[in-house]
Amino acid sequence: MSRHHAGSVEAWAENAQGAVDQEAEIIRVSDRALAELRDIFAAEAPPSDVGLRLGVVGGGCSGLQYRMELSEQRANDTVVAFEGGVTVLLDPKSAIYLKDVELDFKDGLLDKGFVFRNPNASNTCGCGDSFTV
Repeated sequence: MSRHHAGSVEAWAENAQGAVDQEAEIIRVSDRALAELRDIFAAEAPPSDVGLRLGVVGGGCSGLQYRMELSEQRANDTVVAFEGGVTVLLDPKSAIYLKDVELDFKDGLLDKGFVFRNPNASNTCGCGDSFTV
């Protein structure tokens, strides 16, 4: 089925893509994070084809790091719609790394911002911005 070498990231992503797309809930968003995202979407008023793109890219002290940005939907994206008009977009490779991840929002005196809780991470850096699987 795959033209790639067994064991390559591309082959794994290609073979797992169908299974990931079948999941009803690939990524979870906490109530706090959803409330913050609704405020952002209300303030930004993006067009209907724009959502919150969550991704994973190489980098950081642990090898992989999370990425968040408002972005237009792409042909191969997995689209997860939440109440209140919040749409999360995941590219096929990132969807594999983000499966079962929870996006949360901290609003403390010393620490404020979005936080990824990844049960699949075997190692994370001290700041929590990068991880290894």
